[in-house]
Amino acid sequence: MQERAARTRQVVLEAAAEEFAERGYEGASLQRVACRAETSIGALTFHFRNKTALAEEVRLTGRARFGRSMAGFATAADPLAELRALVDTLARLAHEDRFVRAVRRLEADPPDGAPPLAETWLPVLRALLDRAHGAGWLRPGVAPEEAEAMLAHLAEGAMAAHGTLPGAAWGAARDAVWDVVLHGLAADRGEEDGRQSPRADSRRRDGRGSPVEDSERRDGRESPVEESGRREPPVEDSGRTPA
Repeated sequence: MQERAARTRQVVLEAAAEEFAERGYEGASLQRVACRAETSIGALTFHFRNKTALAEEVRLTGRARFGRSMAGFATAADPLAELRALVDTLARLAHEDRFVRAVRRLEADPPDGAPPLAETWLPVLRALLDRAHGAGWLRPGVAPEEAEAMLAHLAEGAMAAHGTLPGAAWGAARDAVWDVVLHGLAADRGEEDGRQSPRADSRRRDGRGSPVEDSERRDGRESPVEESGRREPPVEDSGRTPA
């Protein structure tokens, strides 16, 4: 009985994530959630007493999934290369993960007191910039706080735009944008000390060199994405199980 109740609760939660992602908080209906979950209103309210409680659980689940995908970025060996990987991961999750989509939609008309999803990824972004600044990898005159503001807007735009273009077109547009971004951010250290600049290293990590392999060993994954050369964290998605 407990196992059956747990399955029903999970199916309701997944159905609610789809409903909130499509309609937001005000437009969502518990009746439609129950229909999506193929269960009764009574079963739904047994687990979640009202729409506010259901939205809160969807929000907490989405933030937790998002947070797990951020693990490892802030401590990566090459912070400038990881900036691109971070924004790519944000965009992919915002497009593919039903709970993340729901959290982003709930931010438009949230229940009272709901914190923004950016709280889960802005600290990671800033940590990468601070490390790059401390290592002298940012171009002279580029302050981490200014770069953070620019990259935060870029990340929000990528999350909104991901999936609006065919795969090849999206990849080409993304690469062009990052060429400009890294040109503006990264100091060229190659002539100063004989080492490759962070900008060159970031390009190798997109499919042309060993830093990709180092990243793969760090996160334990094996097959790189052909377009970017970096294997992205898998999007969590438990399958729907009938109640």
